[in-house]
Amino acid sequence: MKEIVINSLNAHQRADKFVRKFLNEAPLSFIYKVFRKKDVKVNGKWIKESYILCEGDILRIYVTDEQVEEFNKPKNIENIKSDLAIIYEDENILIINKPKGILVHGDINEKRITLSNQVQAYLYKKGEFKNDGKGFIPSPCHRLDRNTSGLIVYAKNVESSQIMMNLLQSHVEIEKYYLLLVDGKTEEEGEINAPLLKDEESGFVKVASIKDGAKSAKTLYKKIDTNGKYSLVYAKLLTGRTHQLRVHFQYIKHPILGDDKYGNFQLNKEFSNIFNYKNQFLHAFKLKFNNIPGKLNYLSDKEFVALLPNKEREIITKLSLKIKMPKDF
Repeated sequence: MKEIVINSLNAHQRADKFVRKFLNEAPLSFIYKVFRKKDVKVNGKWIKESYILCEGDILRIYVTDEQVEEFNKPKNIENIKSDLAIIYEDENILIINKPKGILVHGDINEKRITLSNQVQAYLYKKGEFKNDGKGFIPSPCHRLDRNTSGLIVYAKNVESSQIMMNLLQSHVEIEKYYLLLVDGKTEEEGEINAPLLKDEESGFVKVASIKDGAKSAKTLYKKIDTNGKYSLVYAKLLTGRTHQLRVHFQYIKHPILGDDKYGNFQLNKEFSNIFNYKNQFLHAFKLKFNNIPGKLNYLSDKEFVALLPNKEREIITKLSLKIKMPKDF
């Protein structure tokens, strides 16, 4: 059993986030198994993953000393090359233009060359991150799939992380916009209102009924241009479900090009042969900050944009499509 007294540096964050950072080498399946077995307690009481830690809390994780030794290690980040496309940085946050093909977090096959490790290595070299396992670990405030490029926000401290995560989840004061290339000719604009259900074992997401446990999911979109066979689309998330854009555009019969899970596989093969393109054509284009509270209020009314990568721009040109950005929703 490991006992930890929560200090000011570690307070005000979800218990599962803290345990993931403390047992930083443990697989996610191990972390959530510990919670399911009720092997995480605060002040002598079993807690759920969503419990918000308070300064002075006594956290007990019922794992063996051998497991602590195996999973609680300073990250070996000193020699990681941090070739980051930084869109914005201040003392509280970083906004990165993530390239396709890199994970935000590690999985069972890749734990070292991740965007998070690159960010931590960058801040370690700047002297802004100690990497001693005791303080806050700079971390992403939301997620992007491996093969989705574009804007992602990292927080440098607990308070900024909490503010950003809450706002990004609500989709009101921070708006997220995407560019995507889809199969076929879409309507000029539309709203996709289709609840989504995730199979936790397979990771596959489908449209389902709220009665069956699906969660509300809404997407707005506008067609930018089309050549009849393909359409370039501008989309805004009103909710933030796993694989939301990928499943929603499959649902309206305009799947995203290159999507190897929800796409038109025959068209993907044709597209790959012509353009040598093996990713999903999905890019997190813009973050629009409205009324930002607390220590981050200086970000209010700011916008951050990441242009399409060169490869995607070349494809758009070859398809005789034009990028004429419409007004926001």
